[in-house]
Amino acid sequence: MNIHRLRRLFSRALHASLATPLVLAGCGDTEGSTDLTGYSEVACSAGYLSVNDLTMTPAPDFVQFRYISTHVGEPPADYLPAASSGQACATATDVPTCEAALEDAIVTAGFHHVCLDFCTDAFLVTTRGDEVKTHATLAELQQVLGTIDTEQEAVLKTFASGYSLLCGKKEYGAVKKNADGSFNVIGTQGFACGPGTEMTQHVLKVTASGEVQELEKRLLEKGDPNCNIGRRPVGLQVAEACQSPEALGRYFADAAHLEAASVHAFLRLRDELELHGADVGLQDAARRSAMEEVQHARVTDRLARRFGGTPQRPVVAELPPRSLVDVALENAVEGCVRETYGALLAHHQALHAHDLEVRQAMVRIAEDETRHAALSWDVDQWARPRLSAQQRDTLREAQRRAVALLRQEVAVPLDASIITQAGMPTPEAALALLDTLEQDLWA
Repeated sequence: MNIHRLRRLFSRALHASLATPLVLAGCGDTEGSTDLTGYSEVACSAGYLSVNDLTMTPAPDFVQFRYISTHVGEPPADYLPAASSGQACATATDVPTCEAALEDAIVTAGFHHVCLDFCTDAFLVTTRGDEVKTHATLAELQQVLGTIDTEQEAVLKTFASGYSLLCGKKEYGAVKKNADGSFNVIGTQGFACGPGTEMTQHVLKVTASGEVQELEKRLLEKGDPNCNIGRRPVGLQVAEACQSPEALGRYFADAAHLEAASVHAFLRLRDELELHGADVGLQDAARRSAMEEVQHARVTDRLARRFGGTPQRPVVAELPPRSLVDVALENAVEGCVRETYGALLAHHQALHAHDLEVRQAMVRIAEDETRHAALSWDVDQWARPRLSAQQRDTLREAQRRAVALLRQEVAVPLDASIITQAGMPTPEAALALLDTLEQDLWA
């Protein structure tokens, strides 16, 4: 799997968590919200701002709201389609060419640029006749919107001007029409996580000409100054339970145990890939992953001991090389399911852990684990064509069972310190993250 696609999917899964969990993690120092009388929640579609109530000039056949994501200075490799309206290429004279152009329509930068663990920008793309056009700047957006005469146009113009609007919460995203034809929009800026951070609420007036005027600003949430599942090898023996008075000590001791076990898993994968004739690139990636897991084990071991835990050394039985179908079966479960979800969890922790050392550790681990997850999918893509139809069915069923088991595991309540200090999602949030992966990867 292209790692850019995996990052884009992770961005989608994490996007909804950027506001709510960080807000809940604040210290509670607020100035209160504005009077919400007369305001309505912003219109959304599947968690993203809707584009159904836009009166564009000239009127397009189709409009789609898209996100692009960039990571460590890399250009965007793909986009996330967020919300759409109309029928794509409905009046095109050459529909296949129009559809191909729409599929390829992407920009290198857009409006509403936000960077946390990754950077996101937004843009619109429209089709009208044979024309496929992107609208990625404030000027381009204003040109296509024309007169701002609907609530959702005012919302979109506010969003494009750098304000965030959260679906389903009026305090973080609301709109009302004024008697003079203008609109008041409530949006936010910033986030409440880390020393010196804060989330502010803004009341904006959006005129018919598209001018965005700030009427009010108040502190909504002050930042907490302290806020800033890996691959298991075959033959791994059950370890004794870690004895620690602190939940965080036990959590990181278990994490260190699994990180160290992953070293064995990747070294074995490398040898078995060579045995079955995989290309050198896959073999080298597996060996590099093992080296990275050594570093992860050291980091999580240090965290475990800081919180009073003592990690158990993994014991892995020596087993003979396996058949290709057995290698593919383990990879489908441990790599394409558990490790992929674990990489997403690491990104969540990098964003939400209150403990500074934990947060800094997870930033590095999340990037490495994303590459490891991408390797799992690359191995899966290489192996499946070499299997029989019956063997491929076995892989699909094994993945289905692995997802069902994972769903049971993440639904178990966690100690509050693991959620706040280590940044793990609540069971509700974890299930939502899992849902996104299931829809896109395992359905």
